[in-house]
Order: sequence, then structure tokens, then C-alpha cells
Amino acid sequence: MRSKGIFLLLLLGALTAYYVYLPIPDDIEERWKLMVTDSFFRSLSHLADFSEMLGLKDYMGVMMFITFVEGVVPVSDERVHVTEEAFDGVEVLVYEPGQQGGDGELRRAVVYLHGGGWCLGSSRMGPYDLLARQMVIELSAVVVSVEYRLAPEHHFPVPFEDVYRVVKHFLQGQVLAQYHVDPDRVAVSGDSAGGNLAAAVAQQLPQDPGQRVALKAQALLYPVLQPLDLNTPSYQQNQHMPILPKTLMVRFWSEYFTSDKSLFRAMMSNSHNSLESAGLLKFVNWSALLPESFRRPYEYRAPVAESLDPSRTIASIVDPRASPLLVPDSRLRPLPKAYILTCEYDVLRDDGAMYATRLRRAGVEVTHEHYSGGFHGALMFTLWPTDFEIGHRMKDNYIRWLKQNL
Repeated sequence: MRSKGIFLLLLLGALTAYYVYLPIPDDIEERWKLMVTDSFFRSLSHLADFSEMLGLKDYMGVMMFITFVEGVVPVSDERVHVTEEAFDGVEVLVYEPGQQGGDGELRRAVVYLHGGGWCLGSSRMGPYDLLARQMVIELSAVVVSVEYRLAPEHHFPVPFEDVYRVVKHFLQGQVLAQYHVDPDRVAVSGDSAGGNLAAAVAQQLPQDPGQRVALKAQALLYPVLQPLDLNTPSYQQNQHMPILPKTLMVRFWSEYFTSDKSLFRAMMSNSHNSLESAGLLKFVNWSALLPESFRRPYEYRAPVAESLDPSRTIASIVDPRASPLLVPDSRLRPLPKAYILTCEYDVLRDDGAMYATRLRRAGVEVTHEHYSGGFHGALMFTLWPTDFEIGHRMKDNYIRWLKQNL
């Protein structure tokens, strides 16, 4: 009987080790902590798949558990004053310096857009609350954290329209004055899908003839910027990496646009480009836009563009509000200085790197900070039990750049 118990214990240990262990590169810091963290994400993803297959709850509905479990109630303290507001009908959290920060000087401001693939996430998650507070304290800044509506309930362009309305509202003279913000020191920023939205907002504002206040900076943290080529070197290299494997990123893209599962299948095989999108592939040609170290040892093959069945054609794919990398150089030249953070072990690495190249060629000042041992989402892993040293370094460097450039 005892031997059977020992055998079952060993079997359970072997199965646990098999499930937790991933063959990830040695230069990723705190590898085992990342493996354990990712095993939770994979378990939830498998449960979400099973739930959707049985018709119990859709995939993203189950994955929202991550958002709920990390939820906090942002409260004011002596250093940071937090209020819940509605900017042009969109819910926001406004973080301001507390009484000790009231020195009468005009302040910097950052409009921050959370990540989560346009389908998950919230400004009320612990890591975002912590980041906003640190920005307020270290920058003496006002931080507007936007609670935009999410897909799949609200497909594109709703999330973009929500954040654009918030930024437009905040940049009004009387609103900036209300929060004691210097109109010449406002930035838009975001991580992952929030980086996508931040880049799109930065591009859209100069096209608005009625917009008087311009952004001073855009800070994009491992942003997702294009859906035309989902077979870039970083997608190939990192398709099974923790936190954001290729299947999940493609699911985020497809759910952002439509609930039709056929788009997901087409995007997984990189066969979703229509003749309409073919003319824009030059803007995502990684053989011309990536540093050589990112390109090798991969061989460029342009995605196939064909005349697709109308049911598979999604016009939003080529809309620059969804795909900021697809705009011509003339749309890039008037943009504010940029900070772009990328991670080596991230399917989105090449999106950020290509955008940095294109912005520089258009004459925009760019700081591209690449983490050779970084993984997607690392900057948000700063709270126990999933706090990573690299996440703290990323956050400190990001805030330092804002302090020097905003």
C-alpha cells in the first residue's frame, strides 16, 4: 500500500514537472518563476478552450478571471489623490499628486492605456495602479488611466474611439487647467494592446484640424502594431514562449475585429491578406526594416495576398487606427518623440522594432530600448508572487525616460 502511495506521489510530481517545465532560453531571468507563472496562464487558457467547446462560456469570458483576480480598489493616500471620472462618457481613473505635491507649478501628464489584447485587462488591476502611483510620485505628474470598452463585446473601432475621446477631452484648455497640467508636457502611453492604441491616438491627433494642443511624447511598451504579417522572425522564434504565445496573440487580433472564427484560422496560417492589403505589405517588410540581428536566421517570404471570399475579408485589418505601422511616411513625420520598449522573447518584438526604424527614417526622435532577456508583459510583473527583477528595471527605465523627455 505504501509503495502505491509513493508511486502515485512520484507520478503526480512527474506530471506536474512536465506541465510546468517549458524549454525556454537560458538567458531569460528567473526562468523557473516564469515557468510556474506561465503554467497558471496555460491552465486558464485550457479551461477557457474547454468551456467554449462545451458552449458554457466563451474563451475571453473565462480568461477575464486574470483581470478579476488582480483587481484592486484604487484609493487616495497622502501622496496620491485618486478620483473616478468620466471623460466624454468614458470611465477613467485620475491620479494626481497629493497635498504634499501641491507646489503651484504646472505638471506633466500621462494618459495611460492598459494592455490585454483589447479583450482583457483593466486600469483597476494592481500592476497598473502601482505604475500610475509611481509615475505620480516620481514625475509629479497627473496620470489618466482609461477604462475603455473591450472586445469581443465591443469590436474595433470602439476601444480606439473610447481612448481617442478621452485624449481629446483631456487636451482641452479648461480641462488641463483644472488639473494644473502644462499643455506642452502631455504624453500618451500604453503597453501591448495599449501601446497599439497609444500609437494610433498619436497618429490621429495631427490629422484633426481642430486640435490645438499637441502631444509631447508617446511611450509604447512592447506594442502590437500590425496584423498583416504574423510570421515575422519574432513570431517564428517565440511562437511557444510564455505569457503570449502566437495562438493567443492571433486570437486577440481576430477577436478585436470579429467573432467569426474563420478569421482566426486564416490568421494562424498567415493567409488572411486580401488584394486590398497587398499594397501595404511594404510597410511590414521585415527584411528591410529589422536590424540584421533580429532577421537572422530567417528568410523573408511575403504573405500571400489573394482575392478572398467576402466573408473572410475584414476591412478593419488595414485601418491605421487598428494597425499603426501601415501609415505612409507623411503620417509619421509630425509625430512626437517616441520611446519604444521591446523584448527579445516576445512575438511582438518585431512590430516595435520596425516602427522604431520607420519613425527614425521619417525624422522622429526615437529611443528604442530592447531587453535581450525580456519577455512579453514583464513590466506588469512587479507584485508578489509574480514580481520579476526585469519588470522593476523596465518600469524604472521607462519612468526615467519620461522624467528626461516629458
